[in-house]
Amino acid sequence: MTPDILGLCRKRAFSGWRGRSSHSIPDLLHSLLLIGGAVIVGVLGWSGYVLALPLALVFPTLWAFSRSRVTAALVSAGYFLAASRGLPQGVANFYASDLGPGLFLWIVASLAFVIVHTTLWTDRPGKERALRYVAAAVLMAVPPFGIAGWAHPITAAGVLFPGWGWLGLGATAILLVIMTGRRWQIAGAVLGGLYVWSATTWTPSNEPNAWAGVDLELRENLGRDASLEFHRGLIATVRKFADKGARVVVLPESAIGFWTTTVERYWQGELAEGRVTVIAGAAVVERVGYDNVLVVISGDGGRILYHERMPVPVSMWQPWLAWSGLGGGARTSFFSNPIVELDGQRIAPLICYEQLIVWPVLHSMLHRPDMIVAAGNGWWTSGTSIIAIQQASTAAWARLFNLPLVTAFNT
Repeated sequence: MTPDILGLCRKRAFSGWRGRSSHSIPDLLHSLLLIGGAVIVGVLGWSGYVLALPLALVFPTLWAFSRSRVTAALVSAGYFLAASRGLPQGVANFYASDLGPGLFLWIVASLAFVIVHTTLWTDRPGKERALRYVAAAVLMAVPPFGIAGWAHPITAAGVLFPGWGWLGLGATAILLVIMTGRRWQIAGAVLGGLYVWSATTWTPSNEPNAWAGVDLELRENLGRDASLEFHRGLIATVRKFADKGARVVVLPESAIGFWTTTVERYWQGELAEGRVTVIAGAAVVERVGYDNVLVVISGDGGRILYHERMPVPVSMWQPWLAWSGLGGGARTSFFSNPIVELDGQRIAPLICYEQLIVWPVLHSMLHRPDMIVAAGNGWWTSGTSIIAIQQASTAAWARLFNLPLVTAFNT
């Protein structure tokens, strides 16, 4: 080989190497920036501050502008894992274990979100990409994928368009779609303007007149202590609020423990002299498991008011037990009792996990409730922002539909 030919080969090889390097390094940096951005959006948007929720609308842009399906998967995983970062510690608290089981469930919980967004991702801009994101958003809002549909960006509608109801929901959906296209800067500018306006004018929903939600700090004792002394303490708390003018007092999820005839009669007797009505969480034991419910009690008696539609997967809802014939776990009824009625008021109840996902809320809103009642028992979330995220989500939905809101949580 002559020196000229050898030099030419070396020059071409160097040029090819330089071309590949100059292309691959920006691609890698681009992917790292998108993944890092998704993590930041997940952390800040789902920090538990209601006014931070609109940051979640940045996720569709990060997803859409991934340059490969692998990057789209990592962006989706980064966002979801950051948004649900409290799960490992919560599971460890609940089962009194190390972080191992919690980390495993954290990863498993993210699979639905990651699989849906990875499968529907496309490098083709325009109408096809927009339609694919719409499909992903819808799938993560309804069962079966919606069972793990936490951190859905559509939740921010109540912050951006308070009082707009279904129109506000539609406007937010349009913004989400535009954020996946070439005109995402326009949507971002509109989003920024709406955010500034909302942040300066935001007012939370109020409790309805003569209603009171009671927050307790009884940790894991709530629902597990069946002693007479414990029930007397709860009733004393109810009476304090009744003395302040409350006619309906809402207690957290699981407050009463097991709902039995004995418990009903005891509470009825204790409330007989007053005019207060109590809504409280309880569990009804059935032959093949149990039902997580809200009951209503007054001096006239008690009854089951609401059956939880979506209990917490794994820790409460365990469908594999029913499939195996063993029974056990909490009963689920995805689309039953979207609203309940009490003294002429149409109530949209949300228990615990139902406040983190989309379809229970929208299911109830289809039936035009007069208020939202949200109860939870989050003692196991100590050291995490899970309860704050539940409260922020519920507050956003209440403002979107301009509804009074009553909350009751145990920590």
